[in-house]
Amino acid sequence: MVWIEWVVIIIFIATAILFYFMVKSFKNPVVKHSLPPGLPFKKVEEITFTTQNNKKVYGWWIPVDANLPTIIFIHGWGRNTQRMMSYIKKFCCMDVNLLAFDARGHGNSDPDGYANLYKFAQDIIAAMDYLTKQNKVKNDNFYLVGLSIGGAASIYAAGNDPRIKKVVTVGAFAHPKAVMEKQFKDKHIPYFPLVWMLYKYLIIFQSLDLEEIAPEKHIVNSKADFLLVHGKKDKTVPVEQAIRLKEVAGDKVELLLMENRGHSDCHLEPGFWNKLTDFFEVHPTKNQKV
Repeated sequence: MVWIEWVVIIIFIATAILFYFMVKSFKNPVVKHSLPPGLPFKKVEEITFTTQNNKKVYGWWIPVDANLPTIIFIHGWGRNTQRMMSYIKKFCCMDVNLLAFDARGHGNSDPDGYANLYKFAQDIIAAMDYLTKQNKVKNDNFYLVGLSIGGAASIYAAGNDPRIKKVVTVGAFAHPKAVMEKQFKDKHIPYFPLVWMLYKYLIIFQSLDLEEIAPEKHIVNSKADFLLVHGKKDKTVPVEQAIRLKEVAGDKVELLLMENRGHSDCHLEPGFWNKLTDFFEVHPTKNQKV
């Protein structure tokens, strides 16, 4: 029977090694950056604010008028504020303040273990707290534009903070498990024992319950209005995830599906920017051109 014991030991070791590398694969890349030259606005302030665990978050603050609403831009997984440059350029001369930041563990912000949807959402709330406490805004109406996990985190934040009045997501998901399990399936990783072990690991060692943080469970609690943009050819977050959010949220959500777009190119669709400016009801600032 010794050989059976050895087989069990080998299987255990192999499973442990595979699990280790699977967990490591969820560590996002970190890309440092600097303020791009030639930004199309007169004033941009590099800021830092603190979030959970007293970690510092780096961002760009672009004020217009403290009495106007503020749009906060939230990038996706493994990206940073520079990913939001096309959005910043479109809104920089509108009658709205702008803030873009690097989520914890991304760009120039402090590392804080593994990044996740909950941490993204808490960084959004910390950004609003910072602007309010520093008297940078007198208007507590905040709008969010989030991409991918940044969009999912925006939904979570909006479901837990009434200061958020309007949310645009691009490629957001309804439930993190659905997206993760698609990735596992694409990589031929079996649910048991590896994926099952991962879920237990997240709960025990990361205090992260994927059921609890699922955006579909928080969008129903939000008083905000939502514009959910999704490419029908999205291979990272299937379009069914956007449809699911629409189903659970009903009339508070406008769903904009783009026939020939994927996960990262919806902003290239004709009419995309007009749709966003109309949704936010913002206009060019007086005496400035967009």
